[in-house]
Parts: sequence; structure tokens; C-alpha cells
Amino acid sequence: MPAPPDVAELKSHIDEALHGIELEPEETAAILGFANEEVPHLQTPETSYLVLGSFRSPYIRRLRLIENELNKRIGSYAFVLGDLREIDSERLPVFRIRFYIIASYADAIAAVYEQDAGGEVTELGKISETPFFEDTYVFPRDYAWMTDRRLETKTDAFAAANRIAGNADLDDDGVQAELETVVENARSNGIAISLDEINDSIEQRDSDVASYSWVHLNEFRLFELHGRCFPWSEPADLRSAVDRIP
Repeated sequence: MPAPPDVAELKSHIDEALHGIELEPEETAAILGFANEEVPHLQTPETSYLVLGSFRSPYIRRLRLIENELNKRIGSYAFVLGDLREIDSERLPVFRIRFYIIASYADAIAAVYEQDAGGEVTELGKISETPFFEDTYVFPRDYAWMTDRRLETKTDAFAAANRIAGNADLDDDGVQAELETVVENARSNGIAISLDEINDSIEQRDSDVASYSWVHLNEFRLFELHGRCFPWSEPADLRSAVDRIP
């Protein structure tokens, strides 16, 4: 077992999380106990992957999918933040502390999004900034940027179609007109796809289409421009997308 984390380095991560709040002795002990138990797993030669996202059902299934796929790699250790032990403190924002400590020592972060509510919203704000941004990969369900050139694969087209089908402001005729436009735009980008395929993908969806705020879309777009945003529509797409994490 590797040695416990360096205390000075650990303190810097805690200070970053709490912006310099002075800790009580029992709080320091609780945090050190957490770090001494969880951080050594991240100080081995293995590549460690922190998996973020909603821990609620059914979303947890997608976190497990990514965790399992990454753990199939030789010399890797993938884990879900929600599985780690808690820090016993009623005064402190313990989620922030756990996140900053673990994310600071993980080699890479994989974050799954299917909605614009819940704890994963605050995680998105953290991982899109220094020091975590460069090591983070996001997997938003049904995400597609609002320009035609982003329809580069069938997955992009299906994601755009599913978002259109879930738009409550469009009637049936409006939906079909928009879907026809998606097909035209996709074909103009060299994607062999038909309107029947688009409609079949919508009918086969096993859950509601994910929707996001403009803030979320902008964060996803930032990762996309850096080549670290991998949209998906079905679990099979997500499983394939995981292979793009180094």
C-alpha cells in the first residue's frame, strides 16, 4: 500500500475546496481519515479514472457501464465518486471536500450527463475549470450543438432528432418538418441516413429525451471544441464512446 498523501499537498486541495476556512481539530481528523483511506488507491502505477454523474436510478446504470468498461483495461482503476466513504461533519460542505481531494489525485475524469438537474450540475461547473478541465471527458446524452456542421455521424443526427421530438413547442407536423431538415443536413455532410431511420430511432427510445439549459450546452460545447465531448443516445453508443478516453 502506498504511503498516505503528502499533508502539505493535501492541505492545498482542502484550502482550494473551502477557500481557506479554518478547521476544527475533529474536522481535520475526519478529512485526513478519508484521504488516508481513499487517496492511496490513486497513487499506484495504475491509471485511475474518476466517474461522475447521477447516483440515482436509472442514471447510475450508465455510471456503472463506464466504470466497468474502463476497468476492463489492463492497469486501470475506475471508480464512482458516490461509492467512496463519507466525511463525518455537520458543519462543512463535505461533498466539495471529497470532490476536490479525489479529483486532484485521479488521472482522468469521465462525467455522464442525462439531465440538467441534480448534483452533477455543480460537478460540471467544477470540471470545466482549472485544474480539472484538461483531464476531463464528458458524455452528454442526446447532445448536439446547434450548427449543421456538427451532424458528422449518425449518432449526431439521432441525438438532434430525439431533441426535436421532445420539443413540446412543436406539433406533429412541425416535428416532421424539422426531422426532414435533420436528414437533409446529415446527407449534405456525407451521412447515409433516411427519415425512416430517424423515426425508428425515436420510437425505440426507452426513456425521455435529455434536455439541457443553455448553460449546460455551452459547457458541453467547450469540451467539444477541445475534442473531449462524446455524445450518445443509447447505452451501446456510450459503451463505444468510452473507448475514446485515453
